Amino acid sequence: MRDFPDMTVAFDKLESRGERIAFHWTLTGTYAGTGNHVRISGYELWKFNDAGLITESNGHFDAAEYERQVSGTPAL
Repeated sequence: MRDFPDMTVAFDKLESRGERIAFHWTLTGTYAGTGNHVRISGYELWKFNDAGLITESNGHFDAAEYERQVSGTPAL
């Protein structure tokens, strides 16, 4: 949160994937290191226990696109 003091993470959708749930999100904010605006989407793949609590969470997003946006490199 230090890197994105104005960060917002928006819920996009939930998707069933067998025994797991994919929580899709979009992060927007200004990267404090460069002042660049960042908008990146991804998802967390959750596994739940019998009590309905998350026991595993694996995050997925386009790391190269994230790095491009925080550095300010133009898109190809």
